[in-house]
Amino acid sequence: MSETMAKDTLRLAAYDLLETYGRLLDEDKLEEWVDLFVEDSLYEIVSRENRVQNLPLSLMLCDSKDMLRDRIMSLREANIYNLHADCHVIGLIRVEAGETVTATAPYALFQSTPEGDSRLFSVGRYYLELTHEDGTLRIKRQSVVVDTGAIPTLLATPI
Repeated sequence: MSETMAKDTLRLAAYDLLETYGRLLDEDKLEEWVDLFVEDSLYEIVSRENRVQNLPLSLMLCDSKDMLRDRIMSLREANIYNLHADCHVIGLIRVEAGETVTATAPYALFQSTPEGDSRLFSVGRYYLELTHEDGTLRIKRQSVVVDTGAIPTLLATPI
Protein backbone atom coordinates (compact mmCIF):
# COMPACT_ATOMS: atom_id res chain seq x y z
CA MET A 1 0.00 0.00 0.00
CA SER A 2 1.41 3.40 -0.95
CA GLU A 3 1.80 6.20 1.57
CA THR A 4 -0.99 8.15 -0.17
CA MET A 5 -3.35 5.18 0.03
CA ALA A 6 -2.50 4.65 3.69
CA LYS A 7 -3.19 8.31 4.46
CA ASP A 8 -6.47 8.18 2.51
CA THR A 9 -7.50 5.04 4.41
CA LEU A 10 -6.71 6.74 7.72
CA ARG A 11 -8.59 9.89 6.70
CA LEU A 12 -11.62 7.79 5.74
CA ALA A 13 -11.49 5.94 9.09
CA ALA A 14 -11.32 9.29 10.93
CA TYR A 15 -14.21 10.61 8.84
CA ASP A 16 -16.28 7.51 9.71
CA LEU A 17 -15.40 7.90 13.40
CA LEU A 18 -16.55 11.53 13.52
CA GLU A 19 -19.68 10.80 11.49
CA THR A 20 -20.56 8.09 14.03
CA TYR A 21 -19.62 10.45 16.89
CA GLY A 22 -22.07 13.15 15.75
CA ARG A 23 -24.82 10.71 14.80
CA LEU A 24 -24.76 8.90 18.15
CA LEU A 25 -24.98 12.19 20.03
CA ASP A 26 -27.81 13.41 17.78
CA GLU A 27 -29.71 10.13 18.25
CA ASP A 28 -29.22 10.30 22.05
CA LYS A 29 -27.27 7.03 21.98
CA LEU A 30 -24.85 8.30 24.59
CA GLU A 31 -23.95 4.87 25.94
CA GLU A 32 -22.81 3.84 22.44
CA TRP A 33 -21.00 7.19 22.01
CA VAL A 34 -18.83 6.34 25.04
CA ASP A 35 -17.65 3.21 23.21
CA LEU A 36 -15.83 5.42 20.69
CA PHE A 37 -13.25 6.16 23.41
CA VAL A 38 -10.44 4.00 24.82
CA GLU A 39 -10.45 3.18 28.55
CA ASP A 40 -7.73 5.70 29.50
CA SER A 41 -9.19 8.50 27.39
CA LEU A 42 -9.58 12.19 28.13
CA TYR A 43 -12.57 14.28 27.04
CA GLU A 44 -12.72 17.98 27.75
CA ILE A 45 -14.71 21.00 26.68
CA VAL A 46 -12.73 24.22 26.96
CA SER A 47 -13.21 27.78 25.72
CA ARG A 48 -10.98 29.03 22.92
CA GLU A 49 -9.83 31.86 25.21
CA ASN A 50 -8.62 29.40 27.86
CA ARG A 51 -6.89 27.24 25.24
CA VAL A 52 -5.07 30.22 23.71
CA GLN A 53 -3.97 31.41 27.16
CA ASN A 54 -3.12 27.84 28.24
CA LEU A 55 -5.46 28.12 31.23
CA PRO A 56 -6.46 24.80 32.86
CA LEU A 57 -10.17 25.55 33.44
CA SER A 58 -12.51 23.26 31.50
CA LEU A 59 -16.26 23.53 31.11
CA MET A 60 -16.39 19.72 31.27
CA LEU A 61 -13.56 17.29 32.02
CA CYS A 62 -13.64 13.49 32.04
CA ASP A 63 -10.23 11.86 32.35
CA SER A 64 -11.29 8.26 31.73
CA LYS A 65 -13.94 6.23 29.96
CA ASP A 66 -15.40 5.42 33.41
CA MET A 67 -15.91 9.15 34.05
CA LEU A 68 -17.71 9.42 30.70
CA ARG A 69 -19.93 6.49 31.70
CA ASP A 70 -20.69 8.16 35.06
CA ARG A 71 -21.53 11.41 33.28
CA ILE A 72 -24.01 9.63 31.02
CA MET A 73 -25.52 7.69 33.93
CA SER A 74 -26.06 10.93 35.85
CA LEU A 75 -27.71 12.48 32.79
CA ARG A 76 -30.06 9.52 32.57
CA GLU A 77 -30.88 9.18 36.26
CA ALA A 78 -30.12 12.31 38.27
CA ASN A 79 -29.75 15.52 36.26
CA ILE A 80 -32.64 17.70 35.23
CA TYR A 81 -31.95 19.72 32.09
CA ASN A 82 -33.79 21.23 29.17
CA LEU A 83 -35.17 18.62 26.80
CA HIS A 84 -33.70 19.10 23.37
CA ALA A 85 -32.63 17.39 20.17
CA ASP A 86 -29.09 17.93 18.91
CA CYS A 87 -27.94 18.33 15.33
CA HIS A 88 -24.15 18.25 14.83
CA VAL A 89 -22.67 19.59 11.62
CA ILE A 90 -19.05 18.48 11.42
CA GLY A 91 -16.81 20.09 8.83
CA LEU A 92 -13.92 18.74 6.83
CA ILE A 93 -11.49 16.68 8.86
CA ARG A 94 -7.74 17.17 8.77
CA VAL A 95 -5.76 14.07 9.73
CA GLU A 96 -2.05 14.00 10.52
CA ALA A 97 -0.23 10.71 10.98
CA GLY A 98 3.08 10.70 12.76
CA GLU A 99 4.10 9.31 16.11
CA THR A 100 0.43 9.77 17.00
CA VAL A 101 -2.61 10.20 14.79
CA THR A 102 -4.31 13.55 15.24
CA ALA A 103 -7.44 14.95 13.68
CA THR A 104 -9.07 18.35 13.75
CA ALA A 105 -12.49 19.38 12.49
CA PRO A 106 -14.77 22.39 12.90
CA TYR A 107 -18.27 21.78 14.21
CA ALA A 108 -21.56 23.58 14.74
CA LEU A 109 -24.15 22.24 17.17
CA PHE A 110 -27.79 23.19 16.76
CA GLN A 111 -30.40 22.40 19.40
CA SER A 112 -34.16 22.19 18.99
CA THR A 113 -36.73 22.09 21.78
CA PRO A 114 -39.93 20.02 21.80
CA GLU A 115 -41.80 23.34 21.39
CA GLY A 116 -40.16 23.86 18.00
CA ASP A 117 -37.50 26.44 18.83
CA SER A 118 -34.17 25.82 17.09
CA ARG A 119 -30.94 27.72 17.66
CA LEU A 120 -27.23 27.55 17.26
CA PHE A 121 -25.93 26.24 20.59
CA SER A 122 -22.17 26.00 20.09
CA VAL A 123 -19.52 26.47 17.42
CA GLY A 124 -15.91 25.45 17.67
CA ARG A 125 -13.36 22.86 16.74
CA TYR A 126 -12.59 19.27 17.70
CA TYR A 127 -8.96 18.36 18.44
CA LEU A 128 -8.49 14.61 18.68
CA GLU A 129 -5.70 12.17 19.35
CA LEU A 130 -6.67 8.82 17.86
CA THR A 131 -5.42 5.30 18.34
CA HIS A 132 -6.12 1.87 16.89
CA GLU A 133 -7.72 -0.57 19.30
CA ASP A 134 -8.70 -4.03 18.12
CA GLY A 135 -8.40 -2.87 14.51
CA THR A 136 -10.74 0.09 15.04
CA LEU A 137 -9.88 3.77 15.28
CA ARG A 138 -10.79 5.10 18.75
CA ILE A 139 -10.50 8.40 20.58
CA LYS A 140 -7.61 8.63 23.04
CA ARG A 141 -7.94 12.33 23.78
CA GLN A 142 -10.46 14.92 22.68
CA SER A 143 -10.56 18.62 23.30
CA VAL A 144 -13.75 20.32 22.21
CA VAL A 145 -12.75 23.96 21.90
CA VAL A 146 -15.83 26.18 21.95
CA ASP A 147 -15.50 29.62 20.42
CA THR A 148 -16.99 31.18 23.53
CA GLY A 149 -17.25 30.05 27.14
CA ALA A 150 -20.70 31.65 27.36
CA ILE A 151 -22.96 28.61 26.98
CA PRO A 152 -26.54 29.94 26.66
CA THR A 153 -28.10 27.18 28.81
CA LEU A 154 -26.97 24.34 31.00
CA LEU A 155 -24.21 22.28 29.37
CA ALA A 156 -25.62 18.84 30.08
CA THR A 157 -24.89 16.65 27.08
CA PRO A 158 -21.51 16.20 25.38
CA ILE A 159 -20.73 18.37 22.37
